[in-house]
Amino acid sequence: MPVFPSIEGEPALDKVFKRFPHTVMPLLEYHDRLLRDPSPLSVAERELIAAYVSGLNSCTYCHGAHVVAARAFGVDASLFEGLMADVETSAVDDNLKPILSYVGKLTRTPSMMTEADADRVYAAGWGEQTLFDAVSVCALFNFMNRIVEGSGIKANPLAADQAELDARMARMGGATDDPHRGERSYTRLASMWGIDEAG
Repeated sequence: MPVFPSIEGEPALDKVFKRFPHTVMPLLEYHDRLLRDPSPLSVAERELIAAYVSGLNSCTYCHGAHVVAARAFGVDASLFEGLMADVETSAVDDNLKPILSYVGKLTRTPSMMTEADADRVYAAGWGEQTLFDAVSVCALFNFMNRIVEGSGIKANPLAADQAELDARMARMGGATDDPHRGERSYTRLASMWGIDEAG
């Protein structure tokens, strides 16, 4: 029996959100603010964090969706395999490695965070706003991964054919000339899914 028997067919996030719409718009508004509003981290870097955290949680759907989004904002697709194997030896820019290590530890062993973890981020030249934004993206995707997994959603966006991947990347687009912000896309998805403000 599926997790939610009232939802027909394969479980999907849009179906779950349509079935339980009450909190969807605030959640997607938060997605947009966190992932698309101005930040010291570029949109691509925030999407990279989302994909990385979701990969650590083995959340196939969120990992795949945010790999696609990161690629849409310019992240090299070949980066992800090495990143998931080991942050330190991956091809990720060296200044991002302390941030990714921080969110990796926060995901795996949150009670073991220390000031030294933050010190490494600051030593790489990042400020407090950057660290808070990274922590927030990490927290959001630990939350979303559990919504997705708890709802029985197992789809893999990376398993789509190239035409569908290209279409998904186009839908995630909306980048501006400023890599540190982007057009709102998550509340636009809610509109596509037929979820309105009233919920």
